[in-house]
Amino acid sequence: MPFNILVAACLAYVIVLFLVAFLAERRASRGRLGFLQSPLIYTLSLSIYCTAWTFYGAVGYAARSGLEFLTIYFGPTLVFIGWWWLLRKLVRIGRHYRVTSIADLISARFGKSNLLGVIVTVMAVIAATPYIALQLQSVVLSFGVFASETPDGFLPPDAEQTAIWVAVGLALFTILFGTRNLDAKEQHHGIVTAIAVEAVVKLVALLAVGTFVVWGIAGGIGETIAKIDAANLSAWQMQPGRWTGLIFLSAAAVICLPRMFQVMVVENADEGHLARASWAFPLYLMLMSLFIVPIAVIGLERLPAGSNPDMFVLTLPLAEGQGGLAMLAFLGGFSSATSMVIVEAIALATMVSNHLVMPLWLRFSRAGARGDDLRGVVLMARRIGIVGVLALGYAYYHFSGGSAALAAIGLIAFLGVAQVLPVLIGGIFWRGATRVGAVAGLLTGFVVWGYTSFLPSFGPGAVLSASVFSAGPFGLEWLRPHALFGTSGLDPMIHALFWSMALNATAFFLGSVLTFPGPVERLQGAAFVNVFEGQIGPRRWAHGQAEPEELLVMSQRILGEDAALALFQTAAKAQGKGGFLPDPTPEFLGALEGRLSGSVGAATAHAMLSQLVGRATVTVEELMAVASESAQIMEYSAQLESKQEELTRTAGALREANEKLMQLSIQKDAFLSQISHELRTPMTSIRAFSEILTEGGLDAETVMKYGRIIHDEAKRLTRLLDDLLDLSVLENGTVQLNLALTNLHDMIDKALIAARQTRPERSFQIDRDPVAENVFLRTDADRLTQVFINLIANTRKYCAADDPQLRIAVRLRGGRVIVDFIDNGRGIPKDAQALIFEKFARLTDGNRAGGAGLGLAICREIMSNLGGTISYLPGQGGAAFRVTVPIRLEKQAA
Repeated sequence: MPFNILVAACLAYVIVLFLVAFLAERRASRGRLGFLQSPLIYTLSLSIYCTAWTFYGAVGYAARSGLEFLTIYFGPTLVFIGWWWLLRKLVRIGRHYRVTSIADLISARFGKSNLLGVIVTVMAVIAATPYIALQLQSVVLSFGVFASETPDGFLPPDAEQTAIWVAVGLALFTILFGTRNLDAKEQHHGIVTAIAVEAVVKLVALLAVGTFVVWGIAGGIGETIAKIDAANLSAWQMQPGRWTGLIFLSAAAVICLPRMFQVMVVENADEGHLARASWAFPLYLMLMSLFIVPIAVIGLERLPAGSNPDMFVLTLPLAEGQGGLAMLAFLGGFSSATSMVIVEAIALATMVSNHLVMPLWLRFSRAGARGDDLRGVVLMARRIGIVGVLALGYAYYHFSGGSAALAAIGLIAFLGVAQVLPVLIGGIFWRGATRVGAVAGLLTGFVVWGYTSFLPSFGPGAVLSASVFSAGPFGLEWLRPHALFGTSGLDPMIHALFWSMALNATAFFLGSVLTFPGPVERLQGAAFVNVFEGQIGPRRWAHGQAEPEELLVMSQRILGEDAALALFQTAAKAQGKGGFLPDPTPEFLGALEGRLSGSVGAATAHAMLSQLVGRATVTVEELMAVASESAQIMEYSAQLESKQEELTRTAGALREANEKLMQLSIQKDAFLSQISHELRTPMTSIRAFSEILTEGGLDAETVMKYGRIIHDEAKRLTRLLDDLLDLSVLENGTVQLNLALTNLHDMIDKALIAARQTRPERSFQIDRDPVAENVFLRTDADRLTQVFINLIANTRKYCAADDPQLRIAVRLRGGRVIVDFIDNGRGIPKDAQALIFEKFARLTDGNRAGGAGLGLAICREIMSNLGGTISYLPGQGGAAFRVTVPIRLEKQAA
């Protein structure tokens, strides 16, 4: 099989995965999740545990160490069988607090400490580096197998070039589908679906090779069993201590690996999916391990001595002339490597962005939480993080020489991420765990792991000198990397596992016992440990000093305009308010913090809100409440709090309604006075000039002049009366609509032309998107155009900018058209935003407005009759109005 065909097959396979991810993303963006959130997809996504280590390396592991390879499957199996105890709690915490990564969970648990987030992030990146190198190495080795067997076709690149191109390709794919947007829950439906497809490919590939080996080479099950019995594998006997240690290590890894946490917790759409995965995932692992021993035994028997057992899955089919099967096996291994790298890079880049980049940005950026759009900063940080993570993996591959057995590299990475386990378990089950203890445990375990396992993996003389291995640093033999405290003779991996985990847990325990948790730690500890009992303890925020509009502006820069407006509008409605600006109550601030945490992490979200609110408020009374652990007192307090909240909401709604009625009463008096003036003025002129004309004796020119005045005043009076009658008809719902198919772009054109008569001396810059405006609506074009004219005319009247601009933005959302009119003026004051659509309200005095102040009230009624809405959008810089209208109005609204 020519090497160029191999490359073409890889490209075709990547294109297929690209299309799968693209279609899934598009389906999710339209809200058609369906099977994308099914238990099957969730279970298959967990298969990223089976990387190139388990696809290729498990066979090599079996060839070198016998049945010991099963330990890497037993650990995850035990964890998932016991999902009710641990995994269910992790998923519940992740969903309830919008956790974005394992670093985010630990940071949030211990008082939203960004220091802990930084430590876990750095540990995860360093620990994942050899694992990513392992995937690159597996792909390079598999390319090398085909290159050695197929000299025809164009010349393949060397191993270094292959690793570089693979890393670059994976980085591009991950950036395309892992950093497209900021999801509030950091879910990536496209990538998860592609991983599910890869899970099927690698399982089918391994089963196909195993089936061929058993029935195509060995001659059947009986013959295969006989060959296994006769095989002389190097370490066939079970070593209980090592087996126990490796099972524990693999169980810890399936919980703590960033990629596993990503798919298991962050990407989880339904807690009930764990119940299905509790048996389906162990079944998947069993099928993946089913033919490992037969492939290893037959490979040792049939292939030349010295052949790399890690590549038996490829070299056996090639040696038997099965090029198609070898290609399938190659794609299976390629799937194993790429799926792991993609998800791992996403998880690590999210951690780097949330816990390293964003805190630094908030600290050193002048704008801080009030600055420019942070979405671009976050996405760029994640893209750079993905590139950086893959670059580190390549660097480890380059400097380590890429010659170690795949299984050995995988165990090093497993042990590195396992250092998070004591803090993770202690944090969600022990309320007494403190931030100081967590820091002490993590740093201790990380240092011991690095000294006893990670640095020695580069080989003697690379990082640690050969004398350190033989005599210890400074001649202290009891500090030798593989014989700490004189414990010589232990297996190096078990030695590193024992000392790193023992010292880690000891430091965590002592640090927690000897220190007292801070107030926020106490609150978070109670909430996490008692997550199944609902929200425990008092709220984290008291009434702050932040303006709702500032909070909205900040939220739009993180969540996006539509999501932020929807969140604020829902909160305002729950408080009995209209519009988009709820009161900054403790409930709302807590909900907003949780929503922001889903995009930038708990620590960063807390810091950003603290900037705007002024402080994170935890009172002495709240601390006393946390200290009280009586269930009866907590229940009684919750009842009183609930009643108080209800009374507070009711009182707030009544107070707001009373204030609005008072303002409307004042506006009504002003309105009646203005109407009286508007009616009296033209009627007085008509009467006066009519009397003059009836007296006679005037020349023709004077008669014509007075007649023109009477005519103009009559038209003015008629317009005013038409507005009043129009408003009355619209309010009564008796208006007759002329429904027809019309183009939105044409309506906006007509509105702009008609509105030019308002202050025609002003030069306005109009920003439009003709392509987006090219939408056909079935509506009353005249009425809708009337609304557009009024909004544009108001902008020409009231926009006080020196260089006035009006942006008209059109979007389609779920069968409705949204048209935003946004100028660059000062906007409308907060106290006037709730009144501008009332028929008694005016923006300014009558002399400046030049009318009776009925325009927006008429617009509101028109939109109601057209089945749409008109609302004021705060937080846009200037005055902004949103018009929402259905694409197809079937019948007149009642």
